[in-house]
Amino acid sequence: MKKYVIGLDYGSDSARALVVNANTGEILATSVKYYPRWKKGLYCDPKTNQWRQHPKDYLEVLEATVTDALSQCAKDVAENVVGIAFDTTGSTPAFTDENGTPLAMLPEFAENPNAMFVLWKDHTAVKEAEEINEACAKSDVNYIKYEGGIYSAEWYWAKALHILREDPEVAKRAYSIVEYCEWLPAVLTGVKSSKDIIRSRCACGHKAMWHEEWGGLPPEEFLTSIDKKLSGFRDRLFTTTETADKPVGHLCKEWAQRLGLNENVIVAGGAYDCHMGAVGAGVTPHTLVRVIGTSTCDVMVASYDEIGSKCIKGICGQVDGSVIPGMVGLEAGQSSFGDVYAMFRRILEYPVRSILPQTAENKLSKEEVDKIIEDTCDRIIVKLTEDAEKIPVSESTMIATDWINGRRTPDANQMLKGTIAGFTLGTTAPLIFRALVEATAYGTKAIVDRFENEGIVIDNVIGIGGIALKSPFVMQTMCDVINKPIKVCNTDQACALGAAMFAATAAGVYAKVEDAIQHMNSGFSKEYKPNPENVKLYSEIYKKYSTLGEFTEKQLFNE
Repeated sequence: MKKYVIGLDYGSDSARALVVNANTGEILATSVKYYPRWKKGLYCDPKTNQWRQHPKDYLEVLEATVTDALSQCAKDVAENVVGIAFDTTGSTPAFTDENGTPLAMLPEFAENPNAMFVLWKDHTAVKEAEEINEACAKSDVNYIKYEGGIYSAEWYWAKALHILREDPEVAKRAYSIVEYCEWLPAVLTGVKSSKDIIRSRCACGHKAMWHEEWGGLPPEEFLTSIDKKLSGFRDRLFTTTETADKPVGHLCKEWAQRLGLNENVIVAGGAYDCHMGAVGAGVTPHTLVRVIGTSTCDVMVASYDEIGSKCIKGICGQVDGSVIPGMVGLEAGQSSFGDVYAMFRRILEYPVRSILPQTAENKLSKEEVDKIIEDTCDRIIVKLTEDAEKIPVSESTMIATDWINGRRTPDANQMLKGTIAGFTLGTTAPLIFRALVEATAYGTKAIVDRFENEGIVIDNVIGIGGIALKSPFVMQTMCDVINKPIKVCNTDQACALGAAMFAATAAGVYAKVEDAIQHMNSGFSKEYKPNPENVKLYSEIYKKYSTLGEFTEKQLFNE
């Protein structure tokens, strides 16, 4: 009998569901849906770096993507689905009541952004992150030593404390905290109590300072030394965590009916998108998997022997079993990658969107103007790429940093801002764009260098995501800068495929995740190899990037 699994990948803007043959890895159907409230820009304030998502968005796209994907398959597929698994962005926590329900699901908090999930890229908690770092520096136990030694505003406790301080009503009602990679499996299995939610090893180990060395979460006295508002949460949260290859339960009756599945379907544990994406890409030791999108997440696995007792400085954590159970998962990343290009596109869109409608007034219909605007804006990056890649490296005279959304790795600092230098009267838009592409590649090299300087061997690099598949210019530039070959995963849905692999493992189709990888991987579509001449040139230009970065950090934004 054929067995099928469903992998669900929850990204920043949309969610996608994959229906996969668990025996072969063949993708039978895909469905992608945008979060309706998020798409309207609700509950967010870019000026203050506030990014919030309503839990109803997650539930609505869950039902829509799964039913749509299954509708594309033969009838017997739904009847033979054996497992389902989620990956999500992170750290993306929300406060819950005692039942484990996010507060925004309650009528009195339905429109309150502070009661919603705080998206990974929300940077409103910079002050709180710094206080956590200061508390760790004073403590006899360094509770962030397995998280790179620097706590980030993008992470669990900083966000929680910021909301507690900002919103007394939410603080008064808040009973517990949940990451949404934990909440979605709990919803599907009908969990009715916060204490019964299975906690993610991946999320809690990388972002919540959870570690077995100190018995789980940091002790109450440490948390309350930062702020008394954190009092009581530790006892109401959790002590143990689980890896994502283990089942958390079966589909409850309500969600089995809503999804068109049976109640025997196993629901796997949740994890972050990039960690499951690394599995979907076929991660092995000494391989760096780059999940490249609006930002990047860089994931590796290492044996216990290789890691030993060392703590790798300035990354986003090293957690036993966060990627593949039985190995240590390592995470790093850039706070912006595709967002760097999107920022420049928005700048160039300004005259098109602001002036063209007035110029074309009374000459064309609104529909015609709107179409011209959208067609023009859609071609901006395409045209910039065409012209930028014609510029020889030797003529790429501008230098930029990639920190327009702060820096994640190495050494998290969300106060940083992007800089660009080298303007002349001859500067063109393609020259600026090329500098921005090179900046994201230099940020990649900084991550690779940090791993290698800390004793982690990188023999192979795998790129996954839309940019990896669709932008040879970006990928070749990155390849030349880091001086390592890069393979591109054959599917643009590696994260969802990784989730499907965990679903298959949790459902018992495979005994371990490595077996699922072997049978379900998609292979590679392309391999980029370094151009020796460009490698030599970039090695010198990178020194200038480092100098600009040092000046930027120490002189401009040392706040």
